[in-house]
Amino acid sequence: MPMATSVVVPRNFRLLEELERGEKGLGDASVSLGMDDGNDVYMRSWTGTILGPHNSVHEGRIYQLKLFCDKDYPEKPPNVRFYSRINMTCVNQETGMVEPKQFSLLANWNRDYTMEDILTEIKREMAAPYNRKLQQPPDGSTF
Repeated sequence: MPMATSVVVPRNFRLLEELERGEKGLGDASVSLGMDDGNDVYMRSWTGTILGPHNSVHEGRIYQLKLFCDKDYPEKPPNVRFYSRINMTCVNQETGMVEPKQFSLLANWNRDYTMEDILTEIKREMAAPYNRKLQQPPDGSTF
């Protein structure tokens, strides 16, 4: 019997797929994703948007994030940093960085995860009991 082998999609093809999904609005409509610089041939710098989940202190807010995919993405996760100021257990309050050790998707990264998965999981974390009622900085403030 032949052994099953998995095909490793080259980095740029993978990022083009993610860009296409983001531009077409496929998937979770409460999160979106796009490139910061359309001329960046390495497709490193991205902007993510999360609409705050219902029944939480985040409801009605729009959060901007920066994602940086180095050349080892998707083998290693991107750096994720909030541009919009937010109070969450997994976010460094000085820098806005999502701390991998405090955020399980980054801590247990798998190359099959996408940037959309990260945004969706962050939104889920916002609605978690330990984050949903935390006092938040003024809407519109930034790191």
